[in-house]
This record gives sequence, structure tokens and C-alpha cells, in this order.
Amino acid sequence: MRSFWRGIVRAIFWSYDRGSWPYDVLVIAIVIFVLATPRSWFHDRPQSGVGESASVQLVSEDSSSQTRVYRLDAGALSPQKRATRPTPELERETHDILGRTVGDLKARTFQVLRIDPVVDGDGAVLHYDVTIRP
Repeated sequence: MRSFWRGIVRAIFWSYDRGSWPYDVLVIAIVIFVLATPRSWFHDRPQSGVGESASVQLVSEDSSSQTRVYRLDAGALSPQKRATRPTPELERETHDILGRTVGDLKARTFQVLRIDPVVDGDGAVLHYDVTIRP
């Protein structure tokens, strides 16, 4: 029984010499674990909402001026790119997100006309109303 526990301790602290059969068995076990483990076990998904279609909603469409207003959740942007007033970087980022997530804007050119941040009482941005012209 003592040799069993000694083997467990040696495996935990990786104290086998390279090239020995226990070392090779541990390496093979690790490789099998890495290759055979389903990705879903580790919840391997992006943390930000960027690219998720649920973060973009069509709010209105005006056929006379040929504009559309989309509501973009602030969580779709990284905290560093959120702004309470429109900036060129915010415009570029919202354009990229809309181009990736909205089906009829994919692979098409469109222009961001206006970005209206909607803030709560504390001044944190809740979402952006983005007006575009396709």
C-alpha cells in the first residue's frame, strides 16, 4: 500500500525521469485528456457579447429617408470602447458589429449616420441607438 501512495505522490509532483515508462504513461494520459475532452465541459465561449445576434435589434425603419435604427446592447462592446458621446472609434466598432450580426447588412456597404447613447441615472451606457443608411 505504501508503494501505491508513493506512486500517486510522484505522479502529482511529476517526479518521474524523462523516458521512464511512468513518465510516458502520464504524457499519453494528458494528451488523450486534451484531445478527447468535449469543449462544452469547459464552457469555452467568448465572455463579451460581441457577435451575438441577441445584442442587436431593429428598432425602426424609415422608407422615405431610407434609414434604419438598430439598438445595440452596450455589452456588445468592450468596456474600453464604450463612450457616452459618439467617437470615430465607437462608430467603427458599431459598424463592424452590425456588419457581422445583421443578416441583410453582411457583405454590403452601409453608412452609420448617428449614434445615440442611452444612459441610466448613474451615467452608465445601457445601449446605443444606431441610425444607418444601407
